[in-house]
Amino acid sequence: MRVVSLANLVLLSVTICCSLTETLSNGSSPNIIIMLMDDMGWGDLGVLGQPSKETPNLDAMAAQGMLLTNFYTANPLCSPSRAALLTGRLPVRNGFYTTNAHARNAYTPQEIVGGISKDEILLPEMLKKKGYVSKIVGKWHLGHRPQYLPLEHGFDEWFGSPNCHFGPYNGSVRPNIPVYNNSEMIGRYFEDFKIDLRTGESNLTQMYLMEGIDFIRRQSDAKQPFFLYWAADATHAPVYASKSFLGKSQRGRYGDAVMELDYSVGQILSLLQGLGIEKNTFVFFTSDNGAALISTPHEGGSNGPFLCGKQTTFEGGMREPAIAWWPGHIKDGTVSLQPANVMDLFTTSLVLAGISPPDDRTLDGIDLTAVLLNGSHKLHNSRPIFFYRGNEMMAVRLGQYKAHYWTWSNSWEEFQHGVNFCPGQEVPGVTTHDQKEHTLQPLIFHLGQDPGEKYPLSVLTKEYQEVLRNISAVVQQHQKTLVPGMPQLNMCDLAVMNWAPPGCEKLGKCLKPPKSAPWKCLWPH
Repeated sequence: MRVVSLANLVLLSVTICCSLTETLSNGSSPNIIIMLMDDMGWGDLGVLGQPSKETPNLDAMAAQGMLLTNFYTANPLCSPSRAALLTGRLPVRNGFYTTNAHARNAYTPQEIVGGISKDEILLPEMLKKKGYVSKIVGKWHLGHRPQYLPLEHGFDEWFGSPNCHFGPYNGSVRPNIPVYNNSEMIGRYFEDFKIDLRTGESNLTQMYLMEGIDFIRRQSDAKQPFFLYWAADATHAPVYASKSFLGKSQRGRYGDAVMELDYSVGQILSLLQGLGIEKNTFVFFTSDNGAALISTPHEGGSNGPFLCGKQTTFEGGMREPAIAWWPGHIKDGTVSLQPANVMDLFTTSLVLAGISPPDDRTLDGIDLTAVLLNGSHKLHNSRPIFFYRGNEMMAVRLGQYKAHYWTWSNSWEEFQHGVNFCPGQEVPGVTTHDQKEHTLQPLIFHLGQDPGEKYPLSVLTKEYQEVLRNISAVVQQHQKTLVPGMPQLNMCDLAVMNWAPPGCEKLGKCLKPPKSAPWKCLWPH
């Protein structure tokens, strides 16, 4: 196994980036659509083996574009993975992690004090350099206080919510989550935007679809390049679907939600073709983290052959379904084995738009245009994938091999109370309930032969020693140059919850907050 140094990898990426930036900038900048699902697993798509075959539009999208089977998120939880996508940087660099305890997943519930740092540069801010109009539809999750909201960080429009659709709440101890139109709330979940927890009925996905369609039409009419970040969240528990989709799936309510999202993807792609802009629109479909197996079987998805799910750094927690679609540019029906990451969408989008990535900070996302447009495999064995959980690098993938430096599913205490991130998949010595360090002798798996991470290589073999030597060099270089960002997810305070969001006065929906009493957030896993 030959390893290219990180320095050479960066040089290769920059060379490709600069040449393509020059080439693409001579033509029109393509529209960019990123569809980010919520807790949808690798195994939820028919094209990836889901036996019910209930995703005809996504399967067709793959047949007309490129299926990336080795695509990863940057974190096994929603908020950090979204921050990574929009900044092109690992959460440990962009601040979306916690130092309150070792290797803990943290996110942005209502009581979080922090949010995306003003020092971070988000994708829509960069795209403004080429006149892009940007809209987010759906879940934001990078902080709900006014200074952290999307329109403060480069987006021109927003329809959606800053938090998960949890609830309902009574408004005295905890407010219901607001739904925004641009910079002001227009109602709250369960009050004005109904989610029936008993039946699972909600029209939110249809609203998100209509918002996306309206935005595309307006920008197409204006001949304006656009970026649409379509972040629907129906597959996050409590899962929901509109009345016309409820009861349709063989998979139950979760499958109903998947079918409606699949329908929505089909509607958006058909619209692009109907408007005649499909050859000038790059579309990428993926998910924020693996399926939440803790919510199965009724409200969680499938991670296919991979181990465990959301919250873990095993393959099931971080390997995602991924499809790239761009008629006339991406060859039909291609499958890429290139290890890639959601952070790559930041750099790749900038290159497609003819914009040089920022050079004043470390970027973890690389340019995938050579892979997408030319089917290149030059980066295949040399590009590492880092698996972080909070402030700890848990594992690294290089080529076909993955080395675990730490293993942990969740604590014994949580496990004994019914919290299980690996139901039916316990692997002795691997899915540990204590934080187990393997730094001196990492557990190494050959993912081609063992995608379920069940059979670690013997430390006595020549194969293990050679792989360890190669991965160790990558890890040492990474750790030597890593400068962690200021952690944004350490402090909580009930007073900062969504009591009185912007626009609440007009609706008569302002609530009185309690006295401020900040504390260090408790992140159990």
